[in-house]
Amino acid sequence: MGKARSAGARGKAPGAPAGARGGRTRPNPNPFEVKVNRQKFQILGRKTRHDVGLPGVSRARALQKRTQTLLKEYKERDKSNVFKDKRFGEYSSDISPEEKMLKRFALEQQRQHEKKSIYNLNEDEELTHYGQSLADIEKHNDIVDSDSDSEDRGALSAELTAAHFGGGDGLLYKKTSQQQGEEGEKPKSRKELIEELIAKSKQEKRERQAQREDALELTEKLDQDWKEIQALLAHKTPKPEGRGGKEKPQPDAYDMMVRELGFEMKAQPSNRMKTKEELAEEAQARLRRLEAERLRRMLGKDEDERTKNPKHVSADDLSDGFILDKDDRRVLSYKDGKMNVEEELGGEASASESAEEEEEGSGEEGDPEESDGPDGHSDLESDVGSEDGGERAEEDACLVPGDIAIAHDGGAREAARTELPYTLAAPESYEELKSLLSGKSVEEQLLVVERIQKCSHPSLAVGNKAKLEKLFGFLLEYIGDLATEDPPGLGIIDKLVVHLYNLCQMFPDSASDSMKFVLRDAMHEMEATVESTGRAAFPGLDVLIYLKIVGMLFPTSDFRHPVVTPALLCMSQLLTKCPVLSLRDVLKGLFVCCVFLDYVSLSQRFIPELVNFLLGILYIATPKKQSQGYTLVHPFRALGRNSELLVVSDKEDMATWQRRRLSLHWAAGPKAQTKTEANHTRLSCLAVCLALVERCVRVYGALPSFHDIVRPLRALLTEHLADSSRPRELQELGQSALTEMESHARLCRPLVCEKSKPVPLKLFTPRLVRVLEFGRKQGSSKEEQERKRLIHKHKREFRGAVREIRRDNQFLARMQLSEITERDAERKRKVKQLFNSLATQEGEWKALKRKKFKK
Repeated sequence: MGKARSAGARGKAPGAPAGARGGRTRPNPNPFEVKVNRQKFQILGRKTRHDVGLPGVSRARALQKRTQTLLKEYKERDKSNVFKDKRFGEYSSDISPEEKMLKRFALEQQRQHEKKSIYNLNEDEELTHYGQSLADIEKHNDIVDSDSDSEDRGALSAELTAAHFGGGDGLLYKKTSQQQGEEGEKPKSRKELIEELIAKSKQEKRERQAQREDALELTEKLDQDWKEIQALLAHKTPKPEGRGGKEKPQPDAYDMMVRELGFEMKAQPSNRMKTKEELAEEAQARLRRLEAERLRRMLGKDEDERTKNPKHVSADDLSDGFILDKDDRRVLSYKDGKMNVEEELGGEASASESAEEEEEGSGEEGDPEESDGPDGHSDLESDVGSEDGGERAEEDACLVPGDIAIAHDGGAREAARTELPYTLAAPESYEELKSLLSGKSVEEQLLVVERIQKCSHPSLAVGNKAKLEKLFGFLLEYIGDLATEDPPGLGIIDKLVVHLYNLCQMFPDSASDSMKFVLRDAMHEMEATVESTGRAAFPGLDVLIYLKIVGMLFPTSDFRHPVVTPALLCMSQLLTKCPVLSLRDVLKGLFVCCVFLDYVSLSQRFIPELVNFLLGILYIATPKKQSQGYTLVHPFRALGRNSELLVVSDKEDMATWQRRRLSLHWAAGPKAQTKTEANHTRLSCLAVCLALVERCVRVYGALPSFHDIVRPLRALLTEHLADSSRPRELQELGQSALTEMESHARLCRPLVCEKSKPVPLKLFTPRLVRVLEFGRKQGSSKEEQERKRLIHKHKREFRGAVREIRRDNQFLARMQLSEITERDAERKRKVKQLFNSLATQEGEWKALKRKKFKK
């Protein structure tokens, strides 16, 4: 306390001015301005600084300093009272005076050429030509004196100018006094001048023609002389002219090529390619025309027309519909007992019409798009004509020609009734689509779907897009119903996928929504079964076909897809939550594995559920042995009733087994099988599993952890499946998979702990530490101490700089606030003064008004 007070009495503060320290300015400072930094403990040997301070004095000094520096800069922030010499090269000794003058002149010209506005084209710039101003040249004040006659060539003569552009007859007679004196005649009239001008032009034309003829004669003479001396220059005697004396030169390669190109066929212009809208309109028009013809045939209108206009029927007519190109035959008739041959215009007209129809039909059949596609109807027509052909052969033989025509007409009508309509409206419900497709063959169902798409193309009407979007969902539902039938209609499903793909390309958003709805429904059903029973069975064939269709309609190589990603999750759930309880479950699981590999064939995405399921299938195909090197996980169990589901112990069945494909018909609803058939199915499932293992090895061979992934599979194949009692094809498949595994090199090594130096035993030798001065960092070198000291100093200076900047900003803010306050006070004062003056005027006016009123 005593030291602090004595220090405060002397007033030695680091922030105080020199007068405060010496006691000359403030010998006795105000005790309320003195701040004493007290210490809890007195430490011997510690030098204390800043124990006593004068914050008021320091604040006043800082304020005075900012007023003299910062405030002065703030007030002069918008002023520029410093003269800067910006002349180019004024203080540069590297540039000569001539270069300085040239550069200054260039900069001055550049400054003058700068446009003040891009729309100001009239600039104050004087353009010169050969030292003369263009503005003076445009005035045409100078008189051009030409001594040569060639310069006047092409210019109009004075007479012509006066005759045509003079503006009146008076100008024609205007001549100088000198000319009139020389001529001594009266001025010529306008007609005389024009005739003279015409005569002069004709004379010039004749002179030019004569010059041209003279030039041609000289040219011909020169050519003749050249022909005479040409032989002497070439050192060859001229050959005698005659038939045999002149040989035809042989054409060279270039001439031959030119002639060949000239005789080549030129490319003919072709018709432009039609747009999708035009093709759709043509397809709809064609279907409407065919539908009208079918309805006409069904109602018998064609037969009625043929009945009204009968044609001549030959005795050897086979009634096969053959029509001549031109029916020019005459009808034979008898009149009054005499043979009469007449031409019937009606018959010829009907024949010509039938020929035209035949040509149209042949043209349509010749179209590759119609004949190859389902619209050809060649198979349907042949079926209709061959159904009861044998039964009608005898009846047709006994009928007269009129009865033959009637029977033929009846068969045509029946065929027209049974024929599919060409124009079909898009169904509004699934029941309507099912009624259109039920009871028809595969070709007819495909034909119906194709005609619905053509008649309801989006470019034909406004609402067709929504109809075709609904058609996609209806086809999906119809495929599901076909898959649940017994037996399932896999053939028609395979062909309907083409139409699904076309609709998906046209409407991808609605197609993805429909597929997501189907997958979501299947997943909800499986989750509900798992929550209630703890496990779920493999779904029906319809869900499996939907999963296969997803991979055919949408890209499976995307990292994330709104339809394919849920399908992948659904298949993962199937392989992990559905236990294998029968051969049908094995077949469905292998089908899911095949679909999985199709999905990841391009992206090579690792699917652990796939490898685990294949491992489980291999395990249940081996007899009971202790597992080494692999571990089974759900849904497979090491022990249980189905742990040997695919084990075959009958050697006769192994000997008679042949590798074949497994059909999905059996997975939909398996029929009762004998023991031999069941063993053959087990062996076929094992063969499919081994083929899938080999395919997995090829897909995942590039992964760094490939050998760790296939280690369980390698253990099973090496220990249990390499049995000589198994069929040779199974052994070859297993050996091929093992060979493929070994062919891939290891891309990574397992992690190994780094070898460290052994820790020595603790010794009892004391550690000597040098005691340094108090306050310093101990246990470090001199360079480290210096570095820490500099870091500490930098931090302290940084904090001080931030503090000073903050105080400067506060000072400027106070100055700005004071300026604003002064301006507001001045404005209020002036407003108040204005109001006062107005009030005074108002009072004086009212007083004057009262005086006038009293008077």
